[in-house]
Amino acid sequence: MKTVIIKYNAGNVQSVMYALDRIGASYLLTDDEAEIRSADKVIFPGVGEASTAMAYLRARGLDKLIPSLKQPVLGTCIGMQLLCRYSEENDTTCMGVFDVDIRRFPGDLGLKVPHVGWNNINDLKGPLTKGLPENAFMYFVHSYCADVCDYTVATCDYGRPFSAMLQKDNFYAAQFHAEISGNVGQRILENFLTL
Repeated sequence: MKTVIIKYNAGNVQSVMYALDRIGASYLLTDDEAEIRSADKVIFPGVGEASTAMAYLRARGLDKLIPSLKQPVLGTCIGMQLLCRYSEENDTTCMGVFDVDIRRFPGDLGLKVPHVGWNNINDLKGPLTKGLPENAFMYFVHSYCADVCDYTVATCDYGRPFSAMLQKDNFYAAQFHAEISGNVGQRILENFLTL
């Protein structure tokens, strides 16, 4: 099986590589269109800022390539957000796989923004959450999030409910960092790789 991690200069790729190493999965880090198209599974991770990340993707044609993929694709953190329609972060048009906008956590919730640390996920649906308990704890680092919507397959609450995971067709996404969320995050990666 060929697993590709999309390279687009958006942080934390090394953590994803370590997580795949731990579960014995081979992978290739690349931004090459042919390599990405020929992959069995595609992982689109990231930490960063939406407009800069989208500019990098557009410059390489990846903004058109990624939504056209037919194999299972997993976006995490900013990778999830960029798969959505629009981000309030620097007024950024994203790729529109998920027809939902990314909004900043409101400042009037009395909570620190960004949302950093362990929080639980609930309302679990879909193949990536197979074998996970309700209230499983995952590690989050983000100031922006997707509202609960038709694509939501897991929720989290931080002052208000938001989408912890999304799914549409062959596209899967997680707001949290599965690669640094211990055994539960590892199970999500394993579930993805066995789709």
